[in-house]
Amino acid sequence: MAVTVTGVAPGSPAARAGIRAGDILLKIGREPIRDVLDYRFHLLQARCFVTVERAGRRMSFPVRKGEYEDLGLAFETYLMDSQQSCRNHCIFCFIDQNPKGMRESIYFKDDDSRLSFLLGNYITLTNLTDEDVERILRMHISPINVSVHTTNPALRREMMHNRFAGEESLARLRRLCGGSIRINTQLVLCPDYNDGDELVRTLEDLGALWPALQSIACVPVGLTGHRKGLTPLRPFAPAEAAAVIDTVEGFSDRWLAERGERVVYPADEFFLRAGRPIPPADYYGEFAQLENGVGLIADCRAEFERALPALVPCGRPRRITLATGRAAEGAIAALAREAEALDPSLRVEVRAIPSRFFGGHITVTGLVTGGDILAQLRGEPLGDLLLLPDCMLRHEKDRFLDDTTLPDLEAALGIPVLCSEATGGALARALLETPERK
Repeated sequence: MAVTVTGVAPGSPAARAGIRAGDILLKIGREPIRDVLDYRFHLLQARCFVTVERAGRRMSFPVRKGEYEDLGLAFETYLMDSQQSCRNHCIFCFIDQNPKGMRESIYFKDDDSRLSFLLGNYITLTNLTDEDVERILRMHISPINVSVHTTNPALRREMMHNRFAGEESLARLRRLCGGSIRINTQLVLCPDYNDGDELVRTLEDLGALWPALQSIACVPVGLTGHRKGLTPLRPFAPAEAAAVIDTVEGFSDRWLAERGERVVYPADEFFLRAGRPIPPADYYGEFAQLENGVGLIADCRAEFERALPALVPCGRPRRITLATGRAAEGAIAALAREAEALDPSLRVEVRAIPSRFFGGHITVTGLVTGGDILAQLRGEPLGDLLLLPDCMLRHEKDRFLDDTTLPDLEAALGIPVLCSEATGGALARALLETPERK
C-alpha cells in the first residue's frame, strides 16, 4: 500500500534529495513501503534510493544520511495507513462496558500488531496473517504484547466470540516464540471460565514457551455498571482471588527456582481482593507488567521511599487532599503518613473516590473521572491543594475520561489542583514541596 508524503522537513535528507510533499512513497531501496514498520525498518540504510510517484511518473532519488537519521518525511497518520480494529467480541471487553455519550475514540477497539511493538498495546493475534507473522520474524519486531486469556482453543473461541481465535492464533504465538520474538502476555481471568484447572493448563502451556515468552500477567476481569445485554459475569470473591494467587505462585515459585525469574504474576487487585499484603518490590523482578497493574503498588512504595532521603521538609504548615481510587487507598494513606512523619507541618487527607461514572466493581485509580471527584468532594473543606495522579487523565493529559478538564475542577472546587506523575518519587516531591539536595 503506497502512502502520500504530507510534509518534508527543511534541510532533511529527503529535502536535500528533492522529495516533495504530495509525492507517493513507493519504495526504499528495493523494499515496498506499506506502513510505519516497513518505513522505520528500511530507512536505517545510510545510502539508498527512495522511489516515489509524482504526477503519475515514477521517480527515484539517491539519499545519503546517518544510519539512524530519519528521512524527514511526514504522513497523514502515525501508522501511515488506517489502524486495525479488533474482530473479537470478548465476553469481558471493557470497551463494550463504557457508558453512552463519550467521545467516539473511546469506543474504538484496536488490535494492531504495529502498535504492540511501537506503543506496547496488547493484541490477540486474530488479525494477523501468515504474511504478517513472516514480516515480524524477518524484521525481528520485538517485543510484542499478546492477550492470550487461555490456551484451550475451544475456550478461547468461546470467550472471544471469534472462530479464528483458537488453534490458528495460538499456533502463531508458538511460531513467534520459536523465532525468538520476545512476548509479554496477559490473561484476563473470569470466574468459572479460565480460572481453576483452565488457568493451570494455560500456565503450563505458556511456561513451555519460555524464554521467548518473558512474562505473564494475571488480571481480574473489570466489570462496570453498564453491562446490559452482555454475557453475565461476576467479580472474584476473596477466597477465589486467594485461589488464583496460590495457583500463580505455585508456578512462579517453581520457575524462580528453576529459571531465576518468576515469569507469571498476579495483578495487585488480586492481593487486595484476597486481603493479602502486596509483595515487596523484589518479588516483581524487572516490573515487566506495570501497565497491567502488576507491581504498581510495590513500585510506587519503593520509589517513594527512595525519594524521601533527598527531600528537605519545607516547614510551612499546609493541608493537602490527595484523591485516589478505592483499591489504592490503604497503600497511598501509608505513604502519606510517612511524609507527615518527615514534615510535621504537613497534613494529608487521602480520599478514596468511588467510580460512579463506570459503576460496577471498578476501584482502580486510572478510571476515576473528574465528575466522580466533583460528586465526592464538592463543598467540602479541602485545605490548600488537591493532589491527583496523572493516570486519571487521558493519554494527552489534558482531560479526564468524562471530558472534565483540570480548570473545570479548580473552578468547581475553588482550590488549586496539581496533577503529578503517577510514580512514588513524584508523589513524594508533590507532598513535601521541597527541592532535591544538590
